[in-house]
Formats: sequence, C-alpha cells, structure tokens
Amino acid sequence: MKAEVNKSESLTSDRLTLASEFSLSGVGLHSGAATTVKVLPASAGGGRYFVRVDLPQQPIIPAKVEAVTATVLSTQLSCGDAYVRTVEHLLAALAGMGVDDARIEIDGAEAPLLDGSAALWVEAISQVGVASQSLPLERLHAPLTQPIWIYEGDTFVAAVPAPETRYSYGIDFDLSAIGNQWYSWSPTGEGDFALEIAPARTFGLAHQIEYLRQQGLIKGGTLDNALVCDRTGWLNPPLRFANEPVRHKILDLVGDLSLVQNLPTAHFIAYKASHNLHVQLAQQLEQNMKAEV
Repeated sequence: MKAEVNKSESLTSDRLTLASEFSLSGVGLHSGAATTVKVLPASAGGGRYFVRVDLPQQPIIPAKVEAVTATVLSTQLSCGDAYVRTVEHLLAALAGMGVDDARIEIDGAEAPLLDGSAALWVEAISQVGVASQSLPLERLHAPLTQPIWIYEGDTFVAAVPAPETRYSYGIDFDLSAIGNQWYSWSPTGEGDFALEIAPARTFGLAHQIEYLRQQGLIKGGTLDNALVCDRTGWLNPPLRFANEPVRHKILDLVGDLSLVQNLPTAHFIAYKASHNLHVQLAQQLEQNMKAEV
C-alpha cells in the first residue's frame, strides 16, 4: 500500500493511477455469471469508479460509501437502477497498491471472483505499473481525532486514533480448522499488501453451502475459488497462510474502507464483523471527515 503522508501544508497532492489498462475475466461468486473487467487510468481526482458498459448510456457507479446498496456476503454499489456487486476484492487491490484513480469498465453486474483472493488483480496492476499525477488538495489522510465504535451483539468494528494506519481483525468459528484467529497488519510495518494480504482467499463453511444456494447466493463458488471447511478440516488444502481466513477478512475490510474518500490515518479494528459492519464504519468515518472540513 502506498505510504500515507499528512499533506495539510501542501498546495498539491500526488495521486496514483494506472500507467496502462488491463483486463481480467471470470465468474461472479454469487451470480455465477461470466464477466470481463477492464481497468483503465483515470484523471487526477476522478477516484475509483465502475462503468456498466453492457447497459444503455453506460452508467457510472462511484466506488463511494454513499453508493452502497447491499452488503449480503459482499458489497454492492449502485447508481439508479445500475449496480455492481462483490467489488471488495478489486477495490482492495487498487487501494492496497496505492491506486487512487481508476476507471473500471465491467460488462455485467458482478465482479469476477477469480481465485477468491486479490492476488490476480494485484499481479495485473503490477504488470501495467502506476503513474503519478498531481491534484490541488488541502488535506489528505488527516489523522482520526476521536475513536469510533460500532457494535452488534458480540461483533464490532472500530477506528481509533493512531500514528500510522493499521488493520487488526479477529474471527472465531466453532470449527477446529479455523477456531479463533487474530491478525494485525500495517502497510508500513508488516510487509507488502501484495505478499501478506492479497493472496488470502475467501472461505466458507460446508454446512452452509446448500442453504446459501437456496437463497440465490454463491452460485459461482467452487473449490477452485474458495476455501471450504467442515468439522473434519479443510476440503481443499493447502492454505496459503496458516491464518488465511483472518487475512482474507482484512482484505475485505481494506476493500470496504476504500469507499471512504480520504480515509483517515487510524487503527481499524474488527471482530467477527461483516460487510454490513464494515460499511457502517465507513459511513461514520465519511460523516466525521466531512464534519471536520
């Protein structure tokens, strides 16, 4: 992830976009439909945004908090009747590689799952490279001044003031192969996003698969694009990390919080959280940042 700098004294800020475009294709986790995504450079300050090129007028869907319309086992963004779902892995890859501005053209309603991680997105970004561009801006990545906590039962998300950005996550499953896992990662302290977070794949529980499919979900999920666990262990080992599940939750959190414009420097903490809680935190952060301007 791009190192974060407080530039409150600057008249301009450096933003990164792609040096060239790339395309990847695959099936969506929930729809099972094949889509192709083309990611292109965007102008400074344009942010990250999707374009539904398969629809009339090619509507633009901004990757912003206010565009979130659903959070059931993925994050969905909408603009009018147009939507795109399961955007979190691609957005995490862009944010994790420091890409501030990107045009994301997609010919369907769901981003492809690929191998269940952000590794292939990160690889594609690395291959085309990034380019710096300047934009007049008074403040970027200002530090968080007050803690934010959001609870639901025994689950929570939080953002607390800290001198550097850090993500900490805890999960707890009644399956011995997963159990209780905690992991903490800082983009400036624990290694590259591309190596430590991006390769972590999405995971699921075998006993929930039939129910979720009856609900119209995970139609595109297979043992090739998701880790699956039952009471005997993992059905498709080996894992890429001993704690791959909790690393993937950090991947999801990075993607969801990338929806905040000018994400503040803070320690982001989550325990047994969901996309819904991630987005609630993103919404509160967005409100707080706007109030301080």
